[in-house]
Amino acid sequence: MDDADIPALWEGLGLPGLVDVHVHFMPRNVMEKVWAYFDSAGPLTGMPWPIAYRTEETDRLARLRAMGVRAFPSLVYAHKPGMAAWLNAWAADFAAQHDDALHTLTLFPEPGVLGYVTEQLSAGAQLVKVHVQVGGYDPRDPLLDEVWGVLADAGIPVVTHCGSGPAPGAFTGPGPFAAVLARHPSLTAVIAHMGMPEYGDFLALAQTYPRVHLDTTMAFTDFTEARMPFPPELRPALLDLADRVLLGSDFPNTPYPYAHQLEALQRLDLGDCWLRGVLHDNAAALFQLP
Repeated sequence: MDDADIPALWEGLGLPGLVDVHVHFMPRNVMEKVWAYFDSAGPLTGMPWPIAYRTEETDRLARLRAMGVRAFPSLVYAHKPGMAAWLNAWAADFAAQHDDALHTLTLFPEPGVLGYVTEQLSAGAQLVKVHVQVGGYDPRDPLLDEVWGVLADAGIPVVTHCGSGPAPGAFTGPGPFAAVLARHPSLTAVIAHMGMPEYGDFLALAQTYPRVHLDTTMAFTDFTEARMPFPPELRPALLDLADRVLLGSDFPNTPYPYAHQLEALQRLDLGDCWLRGVLHDNAAALFQLP
């Protein structure tokens, strides 16, 4: 499969397109710094990480639309104090310019975090991006406790990178975020990358908390299976959680074509009904898309 084949896949499943919950658009200077990080990621991954879609923003938007991705976020994330409010303003403007872009907000444990999160929710934010690994912060930080409560009450999905892949951080792994969920069990969390490599622990969290989802970002692909393979014995859990697994790709930052993520999901052989939910229906319901 290559990218040109993707529309035939979703059309064959009777879908109106794809909904991808893990796509990155950022201010140009921030995106270039992210790409520079992946350029030097060899020591972290044990292999080169070439960016498959290192192009201008207009080209990346056109590619997503040509493949039939009908909704996607910008997934900006803050890695230091004083950054989140600026990124949120950029993401709000990006969503206002593009009808198919989901309005993203991000946060950091800092004074004023509750204020700018509340402001973005009032402005129509549709999801939150939290990057525990890159941010290097503890999600149990007291500065975030009231924020988690507000987000839980709002029912807004929180795409959270808290697994230890591709490299562990000070507060990655299931423990810290499990404590957040224990305190805020109604939080609508989307565990990025299926929680790799702690797949079993994060699947167990989803089985415990009915508002926890998982996105497929980079999971099951050849690139990831070579380093952090998904245990075959956990595949039945993917069916048990069929309505809470969401398509994620990490576009444009993948080291392989977009189509390979879809091919990897197909070869799990979990059935067309499961695939329809993952590629479109689950996220469309979560974000109440028309």
